[in-house]
Amino acid sequence: MSRLVCIVCPRGCTMEVTKNPDGSFEVTGNTCKRGRDFAITEQTMPMRTICSTAATAFPETPVIPVRVSSDIPKEKIFDVMKEINNTVVSERLGRGDTVIENVLGLGVDVIATSDVLKEEIK
Repeated sequence: MSRLVCIVCPRGCTMEVTKNPDGSFEVTGNTCKRGRDFAITEQTMPMRTICSTAATAFPETPVIPVRVSSDIPKEKIFDVMKEINNTVVSERLGRGDTVIENVLGLGVDVIATSDVLKEEIK
């Protein structure tokens, strides 16, 4: 049995997860289906999102905010961060534009979350 706190919504349910001999899971303490799904995913393949900054080639804006376009496996966080930290944005990207396409072959892009570089050329 393991205990965890759901991070899917602000309610923060404290749940207990037990793996049955047949491989199924029993979850208690959740108040919604999303909590149950989160608890099972945490036991089988924990996923996370990343919000960070990426360096740019523009002195007036040395970094821009970025995030992954979808959740990634928890064990890949440091690998993805290494890719982000090794990237220098040299184009004037806007919100939603791709900074790194299909990072580490995960099927997830790193995207810009600001229009600051596009706004500066106006």
